[in-house]
This record gives sequence, C-alpha cells and structure tokens, in this order.
Amino acid sequence: MTVEHDDFSLRRVPAERRYSWVSVALQRFGQVSSFHQFLLGAVLGFGMTFWDAVLAITIGSVLLEIITILMGVAGTREGLSTSVLARWTGFGTGGSSLVGLLMTVSLAGWFGVQNDVFAHGLHALMGGPPVWVWALAGGALVTAIVVFGFHAMAWTAYLTVPAFLALAGFSIITALGDHSLPALMAEPPPGPSMSLAQGTTLVAGAFIMGAIMTPDMTRFNRTASDVVKQTLVSVTLGQYLIGLIGVLLAHAAKSADVVGIITSSSGVLGTLILVTAILKINDWNLYSSSLGLVNAVQVLLSRRLDRTTATLLLGGLGTVLSAIGILDHFTTFLTWVGVLTPPVAGVVIAEYYVVRRWKPELEATRASGELPSTCPSWVPAALICWVAGAAVGIWLPWGIPTVNSVFGAFLLYVLLGRRTTAAAVPAATTSSGGSKTRS
Repeated sequence: MTVEHDDFSLRRVPAERRYSWVSVALQRFGQVSSFHQFLLGAVLGFGMTFWDAVLAITIGSVLLEIITILMGVAGTREGLSTSVLARWTGFGTGGSSLVGLLMTVSLAGWFGVQNDVFAHGLHALMGGPPVWVWALAGGALVTAIVVFGFHAMAWTAYLTVPAFLALAGFSIITALGDHSLPALMAEPPPGPSMSLAQGTTLVAGAFIMGAIMTPDMTRFNRTASDVVKQTLVSVTLGQYLIGLIGVLLAHAAKSADVVGIITSSSGVLGTLILVTAILKINDWNLYSSSLGLVNAVQVLLSRRLDRTTATLLLGGLGTVLSAIGILDHFTTFLTWVGVLTPPVAGVVIAEYYVVRRWKPELEATRASGELPSTCPSWVPAALICWVAGAAVGIWLPWGIPTVNSVFGAFLLYVLLGRRTTAAAVPAATTSSGGSKTRS
C-alpha cells in the first residue's frame, strides 16, 4: 500500500496533499451537526429556557473552540495525527501508544454504538430485515468509506451535510410554523429544570473527543488560519444553528425525544436524512480509531499495520458487536473511558505552545517533511499530569468537569516545565517511515 493511500498514518502530510479549508470545514461541520447535536439541543431545550440554552451553548462552545483551534493548529503545522503528534508533545513514544489505544477503544466503541442507533433507525423507518442485518449493512458501508480515506470521507460530507441543512430548514418550517417564535423563546422549559452548569457541562462534554482528534483532520489543512475559519464556521452553524433548532423543537413539542420530533415533523424523508447523518460522524469515529491503532501497534510491537487493515479490523469488530447487541451494555464503560480523554489536550497544548521541550526538533524537520530522528520513549511528567487532570475533572466540585480536566493537566505540565521533562529516558530513534528502534 502506498503512503498516500494509507493517508500518511505515520508520516507528515505533505503540502501537495492538503485540501482547501472548505473541504475540511464540511467534514468538521458534519461532526458537530449530526444527530447528536439535535439530541443535545433537545435535551437542553427540555430543561432550560431558550436564552439559558443559548448561554450554555455559548460558554461550552467557546471553551471547546479554544481547545479545538490550539490542537488543530498544531496538527496543521506538523501534518501529524493526534497519536503520532503526541510523541513530541509531552507523551513520548510509549505515552503516545497509550493515547492511541485510548482513542482506539473509545472511538471504535462509539462507532459500534452509533451503528446500532443507525440500524434501529433504518429498521423503524423501512422495516424489512431484522435490526442486525441493518447493523451489518451500515457498518460495512461506513467501513468501506473509511478504507478509501480522507478523500472519500470528503465526498460523503458533500452529500450528507447539505441534506442535513435542508432537514434543519424543513424542520423549522413544518414543526415551528404553527408556533410563535418569540413565545417559544420566552416560555419556561417544558421538563425538569436544568442548571446552567449542567447545560454547559453537556455542551463541553459532547465534543471533547472531537477536539482531541482534531489533528487527525487538520493535518490536511494548508494554514493555521484555515483551522480558525473552519472551526468558527462549523461551531457557529453546528452548535448554534442545529443545537438551537433542537431547543426550539423541544419547546414546541414539549419533549426531548428528538427522533420522535423529527419523524413527526419531517416524515420519512426527514428521518432518513437524520439517520444517514450519523454516517458523517461515524466515519470519523472509525478513521481516528484506526490511526490510533496504527500508532499503538508500531510503538508497542515494532510492526507496521497499514491503516486499511486497521480500519477493516476495527470496522468489522464494531459492526459485529453492534449487530449482536453487545455494545448496548458498554456505554457506561465508554463514558468512563471518555473521562480519561480531556487531559490529553492539556498536556499536548502545554508542551507544544508553552514548555516547547521538543518543539525545536519538530521545527527543524518540518520543511523536509520528515519526522525528527529522535524522540523520548516515556515522559513521566506527562503521565502524572494525565492522571492528575482526570482526577481534577472527576472530583473538583465546581466548574465544568471537562474543561477543569484540560486546564488542570495544562497548568500542572507548565509548572513541571523543562526540568522534569528533561528526565525523559530512554530516547528512541525514528525513521521517516515511522519505524522505531531503542537507542
């Protein structure tokens, strides 16, 4: 398999293989404007007033935008996926394998869970074969798209994102046409009250994994300004447009059941578009999980696993598990795995932008498109900050847990600084193809 077809899973993406910001922005928008954004908006609308929901979305989105842009710019400058970038942004080769495994388990698990939602949606809509058949078909479709890489996923976005926007507009016209928008915006929440802190936590927590995996996507961007533009556009349209439509629909229908709301307001076509919108986020779940696995196998086993094989393995496993219904029992486990995710961003951002212990090595090799010849194997400081950040997110009694976790890891890593990161041993040597040998 050529490096190009492998989507440069262990190498920098060269300048000639980058895409326009609009192409990447459509995929980012597909991530933040899927079924889950409608669901999030409906949950907020059921428990909050419209303007409280606006405030919750604003606070959560702005904080996540900052993290997303910082992670994304690093990915664009270095042309590296999240797990490979982690080698020189605090974690070393050993720590990057743990980051890769975390992303693999979490995202492959959510791929299976959402494939199950996809299958149940199509079965309810079209009947016919049992749910497990729809699950196998849906999983096979997404896996096939991801096998062909970023280019095929871009075309999926070209098809699904406009359709989803059309659904959003149609939902407003049909479901909200008989209601007064000023009245909906002024009325109390139809369900049990939700605090601003709870709402903001939901908004921030819903996309933190998307922020962590941002370099997987933005390594195909051309400039840092492209990252800023696409993030602002996708969050504005995704979080605000789709999320607030969900809020208004919940107020109009007096329900948080977004599937029922869309089904009743948009009919078969709307339900079909909504279900297929899951494809656009699920292809990135599988894509990023495959990149994480490729890095972990290369580091831990000193073997090259091409991205296509990783995609087929993870896609096949997730599809089969969703078809037999096992993953229904793993959502709690996946939620807890997600608690370990936010501190990764804190460490990466602190090392790349503040401590800069290994930044010179990245900068020296950037123009040539090669990887630095050496990198640390383990950085104990990063592991300490990772654990401490997760603890802050879990036990700090105030604030937004996800954001607390990121900033806790960030601040601790900055405080530890160069002195402790300099103790990272032993070193590892790398080749341009991504192979590693102990020094």
